[in-house]
Amino acid sequence: MNKSRAVTIRVFILSHLLIINMIKRITPAIVLIQLSDIDSNIYVLGDTVIDSGTGFNFTRLHSLLKIMKMNFSSIRQVINTHGHFDHIGGNGYFLKAKIAIHERDAPILEKADSQASYADFFDGKLKPRSVDQKLKEGQVLQVNGMALKVMHTPGHTPGSICLHNEKDGILFTGDLVFSDGVGRTDMPGGDVAQLDSSLERISKLKISKLLPGHGEIVQEKADKILKGILTAAAEPEEEE
Repeated sequence: MNKSRAVTIRVFILSHLLIINMIKRITPAIVLIQLSDIDSNIYVLGDTVIDSGTGFNFTRLHSLLKIMKMNFSSIRQVINTHGHFDHIGGNGYFLKAKIAIHERDAPILEKADSQASYADFFDGKLKPRSVDQKLKEGQVLQVNGMALKVMHTPGHTPGSICLHNEKDGILFTGDLVFSDGVGRTDMPGGDVAQLDSSLERISKLKISKLLPGHGEIVQEKADKILKGILTAAAEPEEEE
């Protein structure tokens, strides 16, 4: 084997390993895809995805779905936790999917609102997309054998939601809270008071797994970790 061919094979193997490491099975019903630092976490639950990323990584996402023996047409429903571009930009790849988002953020998709979606910040483009299901507080979605209750948790955006599976103690939090901190309020539609109220609300839940919109997931004792995050967030910053 000549040197150039050996290098090519090595690059291929490393690239394949990198791609595989972007997929993580969390439970038998939930697979996490992490495309890049700017893309939202994408959760695949059978024929449903929760959030779709920026849409900038078509080839990478196609390869990951292929590894899972799926393709874009396999997805029949996209649930967006809120209307920011890094969570909705990839919706357009799922042409056969019905779109679900909270009624307060639905106009962002319908009007392709570049300001409210923060698309300009990402140098992204949106096209108007009809919303098939405008979600409301308390609505229960049956997804891949799981009952997901819609919790309207504004603060990051007016229509931000969490999805709670009470049976298994799983909470999809969007950008309300992460494994190491809370969501921002300095973006279009942000509201500090509403975020604080939403955080207080979820702090009362008994959850074992916290699945945020970005970064690492919390696999166990999420309610205790969440309380620690909220306590730290509530502490006043020390003056220099």
